[in-house]
Amino acid sequence: MNKITNILLLLIVSTGISCQNNENYNNMEYNELTPEEKRVIIDKGTEMPFIGIYDDHYEEGVYKCKQCNTPLFLSDNKFDAGCGWPAFDDAIDGAVKEIPDKDGYRTEIVCANCGGHLGHVFKGEGFTPANIRHCVNSISLNFEPLKIEPMDTSQYEIAIFAAGCFWGVEHHLKLAKGVISTEVGYTGGHKINPTYKDVCYTNTGHAEAVKVVFDPNITSFSELAKLFFEIHDPGQLDRQGPDIGNQYRSEVFFTNDSQKETAHELIETLKLKGYKVVTRVTPAGIFYPAEEYHQDYYDKTGSNPYCHIYKKKF
Repeated sequence: MNKITNILLLLIVSTGISCQNNENYNNMEYNELTPEEKRVIIDKGTEMPFIGIYDDHYEEGVYKCKQCNTPLFLSDNKFDAGCGWPAFDDAIDGAVKEIPDKDGYRTEIVCANCGGHLGHVFKGEGFTPANIRHCVNSISLNFEPLKIEPMDTSQYEIAIFAAGCFWGVEHHLKLAKGVISTEVGYTGGHKINPTYKDVCYTNTGHAEAVKVVFDPNITSFSELAKLFFEIHDPGQLDRQGPDIGNQYRSEVFFTNDSQKETAHELIETLKLKGYKVVTRVTPAGIFYPAEEYHQDYYDKTGSNPYCHIYKKKF
Protein backbone atom coordinates (compact mmCIF):
# COMPACT_ATOMS: atom_id res chain seq x y z
CA MET A 1 0.00 0.00 0.00
CA ASN A 2 1.60 3.29 -1.06
CA LYS A 3 1.81 6.65 0.68
CA ILE A 4 -1.11 8.27 -1.20
CA THR A 5 -3.41 5.31 -0.53
CA ASN A 6 -2.65 5.54 3.19
CA ILE A 7 -3.47 9.27 3.19
CA LEU A 8 -6.73 8.72 1.29
CA LEU A 9 -7.86 5.95 3.62
CA LEU A 10 -6.94 8.06 6.63
CA LEU A 11 -9.00 10.91 5.16
CA ILE A 12 -12.01 8.62 4.76
CA VAL A 13 -11.73 7.27 8.31
CA SER A 14 -11.02 10.64 9.94
CA THR A 15 -14.07 12.25 8.35
CA GLY A 16 -16.34 9.49 9.60
CA ILE A 17 -16.88 8.04 6.15
CA SER A 18 -17.32 4.29 6.32
CA CYS A 19 -18.88 2.12 3.66
CA GLN A 20 -20.01 -0.73 5.87
CA ASN A 21 -22.92 -0.55 8.29
CA ASN A 22 -22.95 3.24 8.28
CA GLU A 23 -26.33 4.36 9.58
CA ASN A 24 -25.57 7.99 8.76
CA TYR A 25 -25.36 7.11 5.07
CA ASN A 26 -28.27 4.69 5.11
CA ASN A 27 -30.51 7.37 6.61
CA MET A 28 -29.20 10.40 4.74
CA GLU A 29 -31.09 12.33 2.09
CA TYR A 30 -29.90 11.63 -1.43
CA ASN A 31 -28.65 14.31 -3.79
CA GLU A 32 -31.07 15.63 -6.38
CA LEU A 33 -30.27 14.19 -9.81
CA THR A 34 -30.66 15.70 -13.25
CA PRO A 35 -32.77 13.82 -15.83
CA GLU A 36 -29.61 12.45 -17.49
CA GLU A 37 -28.17 11.37 -14.13
CA LYS A 38 -31.46 9.60 -13.33
CA ARG A 39 -31.33 7.83 -16.71
CA VAL A 40 -28.00 6.28 -15.80
CA ILE A 41 -28.08 5.96 -12.00
CA ILE A 42 -31.75 5.04 -11.47
CA ASP A 43 -32.76 3.55 -14.83
CA LYS A 44 -29.42 1.76 -15.34
CA GLY A 45 -28.49 3.52 -18.55
CA THR A 46 -25.02 4.05 -20.00
CA GLU A 47 -23.35 7.30 -20.96
CA MET A 48 -21.57 7.55 -24.31
CA PRO A 49 -17.88 6.51 -24.20
CA PHE A 50 -15.06 9.09 -24.09
CA ILE A 51 -17.34 11.97 -23.06
CA GLY A 52 -17.33 11.54 -19.27
CA ILE A 53 -15.36 14.06 -17.21
CA TYR A 54 -13.52 11.30 -15.31
CA ASP A 55 -12.48 9.18 -18.30
CA ASP A 56 -9.11 10.93 -18.72
CA HIS A 57 -8.81 12.15 -15.12
CA TYR A 58 -5.95 11.20 -12.79
CA GLU A 59 -5.94 13.69 -9.91
CA GLU A 60 -5.30 12.24 -6.46
CA GLY A 61 -8.46 11.84 -4.44
CA VAL A 62 -11.63 9.82 -3.83
CA TYR A 63 -14.45 9.02 -6.27
CA LYS A 64 -17.86 9.06 -4.58
CA CYS A 65 -21.39 8.02 -5.47
CA LYS A 66 -23.20 10.88 -7.24
CA GLN A 67 -26.46 10.01 -5.49
CA CYS A 68 -25.42 9.49 -1.85
CA ASN A 69 -21.77 10.63 -1.56
CA THR A 70 -20.50 7.24 -0.40
CA PRO A 71 -16.76 6.84 -1.18
CA LEU A 72 -16.40 4.13 -3.82
CA PHE A 73 -12.95 4.20 -5.44
CA LEU A 74 -9.49 5.62 -4.71
CA SER A 75 -7.51 7.39 -7.41
CA ASP A 76 -4.63 4.94 -6.83
CA ASN A 77 -6.78 2.20 -8.37
CA LYS A 78 -7.72 4.13 -11.52
CA PHE A 79 -6.09 3.14 -14.80
CA ASP A 80 -6.51 3.78 -18.51
CA ALA A 81 -8.32 0.82 -20.09
CA GLY A 82 -8.87 2.64 -23.38
CA CYS A 83 -12.58 1.81 -23.23
CA GLY A 84 -13.94 5.35 -22.90
CA TRP A 85 -15.15 5.02 -19.31
CA PRO A 86 -13.31 5.38 -15.96
CA ALA A 87 -11.69 2.08 -14.97
CA PHE A 88 -10.65 0.94 -11.48
CA ASP A 89 -8.94 -2.33 -10.55
CA ASP A 90 -10.26 -2.24 -6.98
CA ALA A 91 -13.02 -0.62 -4.92
CA ILE A 92 -13.12 0.58 -1.34
CA ASP A 93 -13.98 -2.40 0.84
CA GLY A 94 -17.74 -2.93 1.01
CA ALA A 95 -18.58 0.11 -1.13
CA VAL A 96 -19.58 -1.62 -4.37
CA LYS A 97 -22.08 -4.45 -4.81
CA GLU A 98 -22.03 -6.90 -7.74
CA ILE A 99 -25.33 -8.06 -9.26
CA PRO A 100 -25.85 -10.44 -12.21
CA ASP A 101 -27.00 -8.29 -15.13
CA LYS A 102 -30.37 -8.84 -16.78
CA ASP A 103 -28.58 -9.51 -20.06
CA GLY A 104 -27.44 -12.83 -18.58
CA TYR A 105 -23.70 -12.52 -19.16
CA ARG A 106 -22.43 -9.30 -17.58
CA THR A 107 -22.15 -8.32 -13.91
CA GLU A 108 -23.59 -4.97 -12.87
CA ILE A 109 -22.00 -2.90 -10.10
CA VAL A 110 -24.04 -0.59 -7.87
CA CYS A 111 -23.36 1.59 -4.86
CA ALA A 112 -23.75 -0.73 -1.88
CA ASN A 113 -25.35 2.06 0.12
CA CYS A 114 -28.02 3.51 -2.19
CA GLY A 115 -28.15 0.98 -5.02
CA GLY A 116 -27.32 3.57 -7.65
CA HIS A 117 -26.11 2.07 -10.94
CA LEU A 118 -22.37 2.54 -11.53
CA GLY A 119 -21.56 0.34 -14.50
CA HIS A 120 -20.21 -3.20 -14.88
CA VAL A 121 -17.27 -5.25 -13.63
CA PHE A 122 -15.08 -7.41 -15.86
CA LYS A 123 -12.51 -9.96 -14.73
CA GLY A 124 -9.65 -11.81 -16.38
CA GLU A 125 -8.75 -9.14 -18.94
CA GLY A 126 -5.18 -8.70 -17.69
CA PHE A 127 -5.07 -4.90 -17.73
CA THR A 128 -3.40 -4.74 -14.31
CA PRO A 129 -2.02 -7.33 -11.84
CA ALA A 130 -5.37 -7.20 -10.02
CA ASN A 131 -6.97 -8.58 -13.22
CA ILE A 132 -10.26 -6.75 -12.67
CA ARG A 133 -11.91 -3.73 -14.29
CA HIS A 134 -14.71 -1.78 -12.69
CA CYS A 135 -16.07 0.07 -15.74
CA VAL A 136 -17.93 3.07 -14.34
CA ASN A 137 -20.02 5.86 -15.80
CA SER A 138 -18.51 9.26 -14.99
CA ILE A 139 -22.01 10.61 -14.47
CA SER A 140 -22.45 8.17 -11.55
CA LEU A 141 -19.51 9.73 -9.70
CA ASN A 142 -18.42 12.84 -7.84
CA PHE A 143 -14.74 13.47 -7.14
CA GLU A 144 -13.16 14.85 -3.98
CA PRO A 145 -9.52 15.87 -4.52
CA LEU A 146 -6.91 15.00 -1.96
CA LYS A 147 -5.81 18.10 -0.07
CA ILE A 148 -2.21 17.92 1.10
CA GLU A 149 -0.32 20.72 2.77
CA PRO A 150 2.58 22.02 0.67
CA MET A 151 5.75 20.02 1.27
CA ASP A 152 8.48 21.65 3.34
CA THR A 153 11.46 21.09 1.06
CA SER A 154 13.95 23.05 3.17
CA GLN A 155 15.60 19.85 4.42
CA TYR A 156 15.61 18.21 1.00
CA GLU A 157 17.55 18.66 -2.25
CA ILE A 158 16.33 18.84 -5.83
CA ALA A 159 17.82 17.10 -8.86
CA ILE A 160 16.60 17.41 -12.46
CA PHE A 161 17.37 14.85 -15.15
CA ALA A 162 16.43 14.41 -18.82
CA ALA A 163 16.94 11.01 -20.44
CA GLY A 164 14.36 10.52 -23.16
CA CYS A 165 10.65 9.97 -22.54
CA PHE A 166 10.01 11.20 -19.01
CA TRP A 167 7.56 8.40 -18.25
CA GLY A 168 10.28 5.77 -17.97
CA VAL A 169 12.81 8.06 -16.28
CA GLU A 170 10.34 8.90 -13.52
CA HIS A 171 9.35 5.24 -13.14
CA HIS A 172 12.91 4.28 -12.20
CA LEU A 173 13.90 7.35 -10.18
CA LYS A 174 10.80 7.37 -7.96
CA LEU A 175 11.71 3.88 -6.72
CA ALA A 176 15.17 4.92 -5.57
CA LYS A 177 16.00 4.99 -1.87
CA GLY A 178 15.68 8.45 -0.32
CA VAL A 179 13.45 9.92 -3.04
CA ILE A 180 10.62 11.95 -1.51
CA SER A 181 8.75 12.89 -4.69
CA THR A 182 9.07 13.06 -8.46
CA GLU A 183 7.42 15.24 -11.08
CA VAL A 184 7.70 15.14 -14.87
CA GLY A 185 7.85 18.34 -16.87
CA TYR A 186 9.67 20.51 -19.38
CA THR A 187 12.83 22.55 -18.92
CA GLY A 188 15.91 23.86 -20.70
CA GLY A 189 14.07 25.73 -23.44
CA HIS A 190 12.74 29.19 -24.24
CA LYS A 191 8.94 28.89 -24.43
CA ILE A 192 6.97 29.98 -21.37
CA ASN A 193 4.41 27.48 -20.05
CA PRO A 194 4.85 24.92 -22.82
CA THR A 195 2.37 22.12 -23.41
CA TYR A 196 3.17 18.56 -24.40
CA LYS A 197 2.02 19.39 -27.93
CA ASP A 198 4.34 22.40 -28.01
CA VAL A 199 7.34 20.35 -26.93
CA CYS A 200 6.60 17.53 -29.36
CA TYR A 201 5.76 19.53 -32.47
CA THR A 202 7.37 22.96 -32.21
CA ASN A 203 10.87 24.22 -31.48
CA THR A 204 10.58 25.06 -27.78
CA GLY A 205 14.10 23.94 -26.87
CA HIS A 206 12.70 22.15 -23.85
CA ALA A 207 13.62 18.63 -22.80
CA GLU A 208 11.25 16.13 -21.22
CA ALA A 209 12.67 16.01 -17.70
CA VAL A 210 12.04 14.70 -14.20
CA LYS A 211 12.38 16.79 -11.05
CA VAL A 212 13.41 14.66 -8.06
CA VAL A 213 13.09 15.79 -4.45
CA PHE A 214 15.35 13.65 -2.27
CA ASP A 215 16.58 13.45 1.30
CA PRO A 216 20.39 13.96 1.35
CA ASN A 217 20.50 12.19 4.71
CA ILE A 218 19.35 8.98 3.03
CA THR A 219 20.83 9.18 -0.44
CA SER A 220 23.07 11.48 -2.46
CA PHE A 221 22.99 13.26 -5.77
CA SER A 222 25.83 11.00 -6.85
CA GLU A 223 23.74 7.86 -6.28
CA LEU A 224 20.77 9.31 -8.15
CA ALA A 225 22.99 10.50 -11.01
CA LYS A 226 24.52 7.03 -11.30
CA LEU A 227 21.02 5.58 -11.57
CA PHE A 228 20.19 8.21 -14.19
CA PHE A 229 23.12 7.06 -16.34
CA GLU A 230 22.22 3.40 -15.79
CA ILE A 231 18.60 3.62 -16.97
CA HIS A 232 19.32 5.16 -20.38
CA ASP A 233 21.97 5.28 -23.10
CA PRO A 234 23.88 8.57 -22.60
CA GLY A 235 25.62 7.99 -25.94
CA GLN A 236 22.50 8.68 -28.03
CA LEU A 237 22.26 12.22 -29.34
CA ASP A 238 18.82 13.84 -29.24
CA ARG A 239 16.99 10.54 -28.93
CA GLN A 240 16.42 7.57 -26.69
CA GLY A 241 15.49 4.31 -28.31
CA PRO A 242 12.52 4.82 -30.66
CA ASP A 243 11.92 8.37 -29.40
CA ILE A 244 13.72 10.85 -31.65
CA GLY A 245 13.99 14.60 -31.16
CA ASN A 246 15.79 17.28 -29.19
CA GLN A 247 13.24 16.95 -26.38
CA TYR A 248 14.53 13.41 -25.75
CA ARG A 249 18.15 14.47 -25.18
CA SER A 250 20.32 13.35 -22.27
CA GLU A 251 20.95 16.21 -19.84
CA VAL A 252 21.68 16.94 -16.20
CA PHE A 253 20.29 20.26 -14.97
CA PHE A 254 22.38 20.98 -11.89
CA THR A 255 21.03 23.07 -8.99
CA ASN A 256 24.39 23.72 -7.31
CA ASP A 257 28.12 23.52 -8.02
CA SER A 258 28.47 20.21 -6.20
CA GLN A 259 25.94 18.58 -8.54
CA LYS A 260 27.78 20.06 -11.53
CA GLU A 261 31.11 18.62 -10.41
CA THR A 262 29.59 15.23 -9.62
CA ALA A 263 27.91 15.00 -13.03
CA HIS A 264 31.18 15.77 -14.84
CA GLU A 265 33.09 13.25 -12.70
CA LEU A 266 30.59 10.49 -13.48
CA ILE A 267 30.75 11.30 -17.19
CA GLU A 268 34.54 11.01 -17.15
CA THR A 269 34.27 7.71 -15.27
CA LEU A 270 31.91 6.34 -17.92
CA LYS A 271 34.20 7.46 -20.72
CA LEU A 272 37.15 5.71 -19.05
CA LYS A 273 35.02 2.57 -18.95
CA GLY A 274 34.56 2.83 -22.72
CA TYR A 275 31.09 4.34 -22.86
CA LYS A 276 30.17 7.08 -25.30
CA VAL A 277 28.56 10.02 -23.46
CA VAL A 278 26.88 13.04 -25.05
CA THR A 279 25.02 14.08 -21.89
CA ARG A 280 24.84 17.84 -21.39
CA VAL A 281 25.46 19.39 -17.98
CA THR A 282 23.71 22.75 -17.66
CA PRO A 283 22.38 25.03 -14.92
CA ALA A 284 18.79 24.36 -13.90
CA GLY A 285 16.24 26.90 -15.06
CA ILE A 286 12.48 27.15 -14.79
CA PHE A 287 10.82 23.73 -14.57
CA TYR A 288 7.32 23.59 -16.06
CA PRO A 289 5.24 20.67 -14.72
CA ALA A 290 3.72 18.49 -17.43
CA GLU A 291 0.03 17.78 -17.74
CA GLU A 292 -1.51 15.65 -14.98
CA TYR A 293 -2.00 12.57 -17.16
CA HIS A 294 1.79 12.37 -17.66
CA GLN A 295 2.52 12.23 -13.91
CA ASP A 296 3.22 8.69 -12.59
CA TYR A 297 2.21 7.43 -16.03
CA TYR A 298 3.25 3.80 -15.62
CA ASP A 299 1.56 3.54 -12.24
CA LYS A 300 -1.68 4.77 -13.80
CA THR A 301 -1.54 2.49 -16.80
CA GLY A 302 -0.17 -0.59 -15.05
CA SER A 303 2.47 -1.02 -17.76
CA ASN A 304 6.28 -0.89 -17.83
CA PRO A 305 8.86 1.34 -19.54
CA TYR A 306 9.65 0.28 -23.10
CA CYS A 307 12.90 2.19 -23.67
CA HIS A 308 14.43 2.53 -20.19
CA ILE A 309 16.04 -0.68 -19.01
CA TYR A 310 18.41 -0.70 -16.04
CA LYS A 311 22.02 -1.68 -16.79
CA LYS A 312 24.70 -1.50 -14.10
CA LYS A 313 27.60 0.71 -15.23
CA PHE A 314 29.33 1.82 -12.02
